[in-house]
Amino acid sequence: MSSTDQTPEKLYAAREPIFPRRVSGKFRNLKWWLMAFTLGIYYLTPWLRWDRGPKLPDQAVLVDLANRRFFFFWIEIWPHEFYFVAGLLIMAGLGLFLFTSALGRVWCGYACPQTVWTDLFILVERWVEGDRNKRVKLWREKWNAKKIRLRLTKWVLWFLIAVATGGAWVFYFTDAPTLLVDLLTFSAHPVAYTTIGVLAMTTFVFGGFMREQVCIYMCPWPRIQAAMMDEDTLTVGYRTWRGEPRGKHRKAENADQLGDCIDCMACVNVCPMGIDIRDGQQLACITCALCIDACDDVMDKIGKPRGLIDYMALTDETRERAGQEPKPIIKHILRPRTILYTTLWSLVGIGLVVALFIRPDLDVTVSPVRNPTYVTLSDGSIRNTYDVRLRNKHGEDRPFHISISGDPAMRVQIEGTPYETVTVPADTQMLQRVYVIAAPGSDAAREERTEFRFWVEDNTNGDRTFADTVFNGTEN
Repeated sequence: MSSTDQTPEKLYAAREPIFPRRVSGKFRNLKWWLMAFTLGIYYLTPWLRWDRGPKLPDQAVLVDLANRRFFFFWIEIWPHEFYFVAGLLIMAGLGLFLFTSALGRVWCGYACPQTVWTDLFILVERWVEGDRNKRVKLWREKWNAKKIRLRLTKWVLWFLIAVATGGAWVFYFTDAPTLLVDLLTFSAHPVAYTTIGVLAMTTFVFGGFMREQVCIYMCPWPRIQAAMMDEDTLTVGYRTWRGEPRGKHRKAENADQLGDCIDCMACVNVCPMGIDIRDGQQLACITCALCIDACDDVMDKIGKPRGLIDYMALTDETRERAGQEPKPIIKHILRPRTILYTTLWSLVGIGLVVALFIRPDLDVTVSPVRNPTYVTLSDGSIRNTYDVRLRNKHGEDRPFHISISGDPAMRVQIEGTPYETVTVPADTQMLQRVYVIAAPGSDAAREERTEFRFWVEDNTNGDRTFADTVFNGTEN
């Protein structure tokens, strides 16, 4: 056959809809609890109150983009403290490496937002259209009044969940009760409505219609996670040495030669990814373990021991095929790789906690103004100009006293006041123009560069901080 007669292989296959069957068991119950817990955190957190004084919203968790600050209960992160955010991201990455190394794609199967919202959408779908068989039948039916009614009901519920998802997200960025009133009265900023709309549509499409495609084609983690796993990683697998050869007819001739698998397809029918775990590890498997619950239920009914499908490691397969007992779970989890990840994760966490407790409530940064470098006053004094940024992290206004140490011939003059004290409003940073003047003929006035130190003292509690800088003289 010539090459022109050959049909080219398709690079894309249309999505085949998946209709997972309902299942019960310990892993399904765990997923229900985790779904309720994670969704509860997401939807309810913006409504938790925390007293922050008269000038800030009383919101426990708030991302204040306007002032570039982040509030988490009693913790307040300022822009110059971004290393806290970087540290949390590092901890999140190390935590993901740790859990993947120990338990495979446990994040994907239990806590990933795509998994959580897909589970919720499937729950609504099952509630409206029925379990697997009814949904498959409805899918194959031609469009009629009943099908239109059920589909519209399901889509409306999905959309309401999606809108609530987008709405909950914007509440993290401003005072939630105030924004809710603004949204309902159509007086909120267009950005709020746009954000809700975008998140609502992505949630509606990803959780309702793309589901497993997001995990397979859009998420990079399935292709990365293999580097985090080894032969001791616990992940969902099928004991082929026990289940094969599979067969349904247990009373037929040579039935005693069959394995424990009766080829009931229960593990396939409950899988939200539509895969057959008996084919081995696959990129699409999110290790949600629903196939374990389904298989254990079947094994109970036919009088076979549980665990035909179970969490196991590659080393367990070798040992069990040789007739040995598998390793204890603790030995799979506690191994050099996971201990290393745990150590690194702990060190970063300890470092962040220490940095959090030792950071001052008073902070200052100094920027010399170099245009011009210096000014010669009428009496011969040399003046340098500095922009001093004062940060008051307290919930009340505080008077700050500014002074310098170094050459005694230098003195401070604060722009706009004859005093050396300025009041900084609560929970704000203020840019204050400060002049440093060196007396005529002094070393600081004559030398090219003189190092000195700005001191800032909180007059309320006596806390002090400093910033080093340089005074520029006439170079004579």
